[in-house]
Amino acid sequence: MGLWDKLMGEFIDVIEWLDDSNDTMIYRFERHNNEIKYGAKLTVRESQIAVFINEGQIADVLTPGIYELETKNLPILSTLQHWDHLFESPFKAEVYFVNTKRFVDQKWGTKNPIMLRDKEFGAVRIRSFGTYSFRITDAAKFIKEISGTDGLFTTDEITDQLRNLIISRFTNIVGNSNIPVLDLAGNYDQLGEFITQRIAPEFEDYGLELIRVLVENMSLPPAVEEALDKRTSMEMVGNLDEYLKYQSAESLGQGGSGSNSAMDMGMGFAMANKMADSLNTPTQSQTNSTPPPLPNNPTWHVSIDGKPSGPHDLAAIKDFATNGKVTATSLVWAEGMDNWQAINEVDALNGVFSQSTPPPLPK
Repeated sequence: MGLWDKLMGEFIDVIEWLDDSNDTMIYRFERHNNEIKYGAKLTVRESQIAVFINEGQIADVLTPGIYELETKNLPILSTLQHWDHLFESPFKAEVYFVNTKRFVDQKWGTKNPIMLRDKEFGAVRIRSFGTYSFRITDAAKFIKEISGTDGLFTTDEITDQLRNLIISRFTNIVGNSNIPVLDLAGNYDQLGEFITQRIAPEFEDYGLELIRVLVENMSLPPAVEEALDKRTSMEMVGNLDEYLKYQSAESLGQGGSGSNSAMDMGMGFAMANKMADSLNTPTQSQTNSTPPPLPNNPTWHVSIDGKPSGPHDLAAIKDFATNGKVTATSLVWAEGMDNWQAINEVDALNGVFSQSTPPPLPK
């Protein structure tokens, strides 16, 4: 540091910090040899706390306001410095401004999927992410436990630790909650509140207040989401007939109002019924996919040697005629006939005794 900086440091009479960042938590006010002029003005604005450190010890913690740095205003520091009442020379001390505003929109998320046992889907893996907010409530404890002598301490230097703390507790809470995967989306608020209450005491050990943890999303692996989407689609379609009716009526019923709208809706339902019938009625190719049953050949009971025999089909009766077992006057009976009849009286048996050779030529 040059001579000019030294001279300017000797005449510092205003100590303040205007924060133009969104992530600075601790700022150390720099000056030559840490010398502060007796009677200097210290301005501590809202959302700030000023911490005086003398010879490695926290001497005073000043809340928002304007202070004139004199012996009577800094009793602890005065004792450490062994000031005499009339001693008005510059004194040395480090001034740390602590930012007490809320640090919002801090991100957290699971690096690896969380393995859960779900009653409906069995073992599943989920990912989750969200945001949280916090602030410094105990400046002295935060400097002692976290920031130390860091002259410019930002949120980046502690958020990794806080994020790991949230994820660890979140994993335990979700794993023991036994909430079905499909119901997790309806419990984001309750999960966030429970996590906040569970972790808040651990933040207090750092001099911090955990204000709120928000769960923004919990997702399944892509393959599981795809299978779930297919299942949901099938359940949404449900009764295909009713779905087609609704779709047709909805599309045709938007064209007008009054009687026209009612007419369109009626046409829509008629078309929907027709479409449903066409879907439920088997096509020609479907009806012809199996052959029809074979026709039943008629059979008869035949009187042979005075005893009924059968039933026999037409081919068997012809064999009987060829072998001489029956004649044209032999009696036959079939289902539907009132009584026994001669073979030559049954139309269906006319061909049994047909001539196999032509008659002789006339002379």
